[in-house]
Amino acid sequence: MAKADKINFSTPSGFPEFLPSEKRLELYLLDTIRRVFESYGFTPIETPAVERLEVLQAKGNQGDNIIYGIDPILPPNRQAERDKAGETGSEARALKFDQTVPLAAYIARHLNELTFPFARYQMDVVFRGERAKDGRFRQFRQCDIDVVARRELSLLYDAQMPAIISEIFEAVNIGDFLIRINNRKILTGFFKSVGIAENKIKSCIGIIDNLEKIGEVKVKQELEKEGILADQTQKIIDFIKIDGTVDEVLDKLKHLAQNLPEAEQFSLGVAEIETVIAGVRNLGVAENRFCIDLAIARGLDYYTGTVYETTLLGHEALGSICSGGRYEELVGTFIGEKMPGVGISIGLTRLISRLLKAGILNTLAATPAQVMVVNMQEDLMPIYLNVSQMLRKAGINVITSFDKRGLGKQFQLAEKQGIQFCIIIGSEEAAAQKSSLKDLKTGEQVEVELANLAEEVKRRLQ
Repeated sequence: MAKADKINFSTPSGFPEFLPSEKRLELYLLDTIRRVFESYGFTPIETPAVERLEVLQAKGNQGDNIIYGIDPILPPNRQAERDKAGETGSEARALKFDQTVPLAAYIARHLNELTFPFARYQMDVVFRGERAKDGRFRQFRQCDIDVVARRELSLLYDAQMPAIISEIFEAVNIGDFLIRINNRKILTGFFKSVGIAENKIKSCIGIIDNLEKIGEVKVKQELEKEGILADQTQKIIDFIKIDGTVDEVLDKLKHLAQNLPEAEQFSLGVAEIETVIAGVRNLGVAENRFCIDLAIARGLDYYTGTVYETTLLGHEALGSICSGGRYEELVGTFIGEKMPGVGISIGLTRLISRLLKAGILNTLAATPAQVMVVNMQEDLMPIYLNVSQMLRKAGINVITSFDKRGLGKQFQLAEKQGIQFCIIIGSEEAAAQKSSLKDLKTGEQVEVELANLAEEVKRRLQ
């Protein structure tokens, strides 16, 4: 092939691929997360990678980061070409950018087949058409749970979310973390009480949500651009900076509720967060794992109540490692019925990338194999195969070396893949129904009868 004809086989920008050691880490984390999700009764579902564009744009998600894909593949602004191709607006499709909006459509499609409250988990790949950069991807895996009910949903489901978050991150041992909890009704009610116009509140919440990214000075500037008066802006800043222990913040909020004008929505939010905090405590979440943070807003339009963000202490620059909240109207958008829900999401691909780079997590061995049965003699291959199967039946992961190489090279191959033990059987060992078991970490080599081999390997793997 001529040089000019060479194919560019590099990965497309923003689309990750994993080495075996990285993929094994992802699978380990997925399995850990799945076990916790299922321990709380969540059931798995899967939704299509592609949804109708009008579905993804429900509830104000205009989708600046939507990756469009229709047949033929055309961006939505090329209407003439789409019409020529026989596509109509309702047939325009795009790749899903999160799991929550597709969940709402899924429930609408299967309303009469599901039992409510419906608790589901998904660990699917999603797509976002954003600028690819370090730790940001156009394709990444999200691990989501949501509980959706018809008409009413207990706030104890909101309380379960921090318990689940805490259990997951304690299981994967990534260090100290803090689950920051707020309620959108508290924010909305406070903005109303200081005279912010109804049509400005959502944009103000979006600005507050960027506090950690852009800083207090920039937040003030952005609020003033929205027409918020300087004294109103200062009241907002002072409010979201209220801190202290959980009980201290609750006391301050209750005191404010008694003194704010038009405090009905604010008071409702305070009552809700108090119920959620009581539930979190009753579920046994350690006090140092959660707090009330009035700056947590979650910018998405559909959140209406409890909201969460989780920060890794000492590594705050990593941003939120798990977030979510309660929504009241998202599912009802599709069926015209009140269906409240609450959920959380872990952007696993982004999280792994950040934690590996920070040295908080390490990749696993390239292979799940724990043992290699080396090839000493081709005529002994039937024995090697028999021993390999015996070990597998005992629950041990085994690679059988089929290629005849020098013993040293086979040891090197095992070490390169992170395999700790090699089993050596030559003519004398085969005749005596024995083997040599070599520990590549320590260099120790012992003689073991084949009948006891599986038990000995399992003992040494503990």
